[in-house]
Amino acid sequence: MGESSGSVSLDVERISFGGKEHHVLTSHGPISVAVYGDLEKPALITYPDVALNYMSCFQGLFFCPEAASLLLHNFCIYHISPPGHELGAAPISPNDPVLSVDQLADQVADVLDFFELGPVMCLGVTAGAYVLTLFATRYRERILGLILVSPLCTAPSWTEWLYSKVMLNFLYFYGICGLIKESLLHRYFSKGVRGNSQVPESDIVQACRSLLDRRHGVNVWRFLQSVNERYDLAEALKKLQCRTLIFVGENSPFHLEAIYMATKLDRRFSALVEVQACGSVVTEEQPYAMLIPIEYFLMGYGLYRPSQVRSPLSPSCISPELLSPESMGVKLKPIKTRISLHV
Repeated sequence: MGESSGSVSLDVERISFGGKEHHVLTSHGPISVAVYGDLEKPALITYPDVALNYMSCFQGLFFCPEAASLLLHNFCIYHISPPGHELGAAPISPNDPVLSVDQLADQVADVLDFFELGPVMCLGVTAGAYVLTLFATRYRERILGLILVSPLCTAPSWTEWLYSKVMLNFLYFYGICGLIKESLLHRYFSKGVRGNSQVPESDIVQACRSLLDRRHGVNVWRFLQSVNERYDLAEALKKLQCRTLIFVGENSPFHLEAIYMATKLDRRFSALVEVQACGSVVTEEQPYAMLIPIEYFLMGYGLYRPSQVRSPLSPSCISPELLSPESMGVKLKPIKTRISLHV
């Protein structure tokens, strides 16, 4: 188990988008945490992908009525932003050292210490999924379960490493230029929503493009640099005993990596869900495809969605056959793995 050093303290606290945003000083520098919900409920920790924050990475999922009734009914949400990725973040000083992935995972532990949290559920996307998985392997007694979206678990391939190095050079010299934005949008979304000469960009891509325009290149450079120096977690995954639910978009650049990760996890405690015609950020592109698998996943913990809340996906609103994964563009692999999940 990893150990974090030093103490955590509160720098700033402000109300933001219906939640309370805390700036927590960890043993590896300040970090922003936006808190939503009842503090007496179990904690759900989120961590976004490179250049994103909780508003651009998880808004689609948490704005679904079904997700709100399921997740906010059962959890208090703690949205962690990577250093310098929070709303209104200033450029990080070049004198500050770039954090390793181990230090990023230690920051998560420091956040738990600050809020005096017990074992937590974690929800991460791609690079954020790697950080939370690493946290789970280093602090096993502090994790209830993992919900991972298009996760990373290996060291970068030479192709990814070289591609990221090119991006890092452009970020260093030019900031968030047009090439960087297109590369990041390709990382996040499928071709279908990115648009082309005949089809306009979807609203979610336009919103993400607008957010990237306001992001400081040096802050993105630092997180991408950390992720590009990550190491393989395959051996550690074999010892991970918490329940794990993996989503991956069929068109995600990290599709094969997610499938590989699923093979390294204990099949008794894990499930893989492939979402058709979707990129990496399933939480934004096809959030409704996540709801039924998450509901079944949480049922294993005795958690449930209050029956009085209704949305277009509620069983009383549509026929049972429309709730099948296939009708939602979801492929479950393997279905029996999900059913056999147990404590």
